[in-house]
Parts: sequence; structure tokens; C-alpha cells
Amino acid sequence: MPFLPVLRIAAVALLVAACVPRPAALASPSGAPATGSGSTTGGPATSSTIPGGPTPIPSFVRPTPLPAPTPLAYIVRSGDTLTSIARAFRTTPRSIAFWSRGEHPSLDPESAAYAPNRLEVGWTLLLVPDATFDENDLPDATPSAPTAPTLNPDVRPVAS
Repeated sequence: MPFLPVLRIAAVALLVAACVPRPAALASPSGAPATGSGSTTGGPATSSTIPGGPTPIPSFVRPTPLPAPTPLAYIVRSGDTLTSIARAFRTTPRSIAFWSRGEHPSLDPESAAYAPNRLEVGWTLLLVPDATFDENDLPDATPSAPTAPTLNPDVRPVAS
């Protein structure tokens, strides 16, 4: 069985020879080396080639920025809990509470009045599917709810 190693070496040599460009392949059809411009004698135009193969093209492509997460407004239905909503949108109940605390102060985890189990049907909650709120990136103070303008009791709306 001494011919098996020789056969393997011959097969590898043939594969390598098939992959390496031959100098004749770099020449023009007439046998003359390729020149970088068309033939002035009326022969076929040839393209410029560099001995040793084609010039590599840079492969670096600038990365494109990832799109920002898109918030979603969810309207609370009967039987919903923060946990069930969070499970449905692959986030956490605490994240939904943080995102919705501006509209519903009872959902502010930093407030003494925090009541995560108190949801009312019809409330609109903000959430971001497949994301969680980063509590380390909180502003210093909890934003307060805007105060409603007060009306003078002596002023009545104008009928149209």
C-alpha cells in the first residue's frame, strides 16, 4: 500500500495547480502581455492586470447605526397586570412602570405611592417590546406631573 501516500500527494498537487493562476491566463488572446489600454492595431481591447492576481478591494464598510427602540402605547384591558403585559411584550413590569410613570404617578417606583398592582381599564401604558428600562440612567429628580390650569369660578364658557 505504499502508493496511497503518493496518490494523496498527487491529488493535492493537482488541486493546488488548479487554484493557482497560470502566467498564460494573464496574457492577452494574442499571447502578448496585457497592457492597460486597448490595442492600437485594431485588436481586441484588454484590461489592465497586475501580475499575481487582481487588486484587492477594501472590504471595510462603515457600520450603520441601529434604529432606536420604538415605544408602543398599550391600553389596559380587564384582567391585565403589569406582569402579564410585560410577559406578552418580553420586557419587565418595572420597566413598564418607569416608562408610564409620567402619565400614571401611582406607577412611579421611586414614589411612596407606588402601586404596581393598581391598573385601571383604559389606562394607556408606554412600553418598548424586547427592551428593559435602565435604572442606572435615571435623571436626578422624578419629573412632576404638570399642574392643570385653574379656572375662575365666575367665568363661564362662551356658548357658540
